[in-house]
Amino acid sequence: MSQQSAAPEYRVVLNDEEQYSIWPAGRELPAGWNAEGTQGSREECLARIDEVWTDMRPLSLRRRMETQATAA
Repeated sequence: MSQQSAAPEYRVVLNDEEQYSIWPAGRELPAGWNAEGTQGSREECLARIDEVWTDMRPLSLRRRMETQATAA
């Protein structure tokens, strides 16, 4: 009988700058990162990030650019 090792589970995490990453599901999150809500295989988590992270610019840069555009 062969033993199958369980594939590691990950979760999608998000920081205050709205930047995404994946993190092993069983580990404590690093400071400044919060669980986004998606958990699964590495591929599933990366697919979720591809779906939702459409603007790679940090939130602070997007806000600054928006402010400058409105002031002009």
